[in-house]
Amino acid sequence: MLQRLYIYFLQFKEYFIFVGLVSLSLMMMVMNDNPQVRYIRSLTVGVVGFVQESFSFIPNISALQNENHLLRKINVNLADEVNQLREARLENMRLRSMLALKETSSTQLLTAKLIAKNLNLLRNTITLNIGESDSVKIGNPIVTGEGLVGKIIAASSHFSIGQIVLNVDFRASAKIQRSRVDGIVAWDGKTLILKNIVKSMDVKTGDAVITSEYSNAFPEGIKIGIVSEVTDIPNSLFKRVEIVPSVNLTQTEEVFVMNFVPSLERVILELEKR
Repeated sequence: MLQRLYIYFLQFKEYFIFVGLVSLSLMMMVMNDNPQVRYIRSLTVGVVGFVQESFSFIPNISALQNENHLLRKINVNLADEVNQLREARLENMRLRSMLALKETSSTQLLTAKLIAKNLNLLRNTITLNIGESDSVKIGNPIVTGEGLVGKIIAASSHFSIGQIVLNVDFRASAKIQRSRVDGIVAWDGKTLILKNIVKSMDVKTGDAVITSEYSNAFPEGIKIGIVSEVTDIPNSLFKRVEIVPSVNLTQTEEVFVMNFVPSLERVILELEKR
């Protein structure tokens, strides 16, 4: 081992001697307090500083990568906080609207959360997280602070299914709030319409449509929507009245189920007299 080191030293002795002499020279310059040496040291420091300052515009790639990673992390955290605040604000708006309805309603309201939606069919439905054990009954109206959503058509112990206004089987007796003109609200698969409106009746774009006292399925005065278009039907006594639902069903997450069921006595009496 020593012999190998000795041979290696002999082969590169010139380099070792050079490095040693340079190191010795530098040590002597550093330790020497001669004015000329001090001048050389200050000049060297000045030159090095000037060179560093001249090339300071060249970015440090590693530092930039670290800074970029840190900024991306901060951006993700801020975006998450913004989303949480936005969600909290929207939830607060929904809950305030529902609370206002609950405080003014004369009918008992059961709070429910949507756990499933079918909004791309002709017979659209929603699934709620409450059922018969929560006093839900078939026929109970479903509402929000904005208006009518639909009614319960099936229920189990802990879940229920609601038929919404955008369902071809849905019907509701309704009236124009301003002029008290009566009609039937139905969905034709594309548009919510108010049917049986004679051309001479007073219906205008922007009129509010609400459930009427003639309805046995829903309490009177629940908002259904706003008249969006009124057109005459050729060769007919009636006109077509299109409605925009007051409840945005694609964004609805919480609803109320009203403790209201159709009067069986009234249903039987009306069926007997037909």
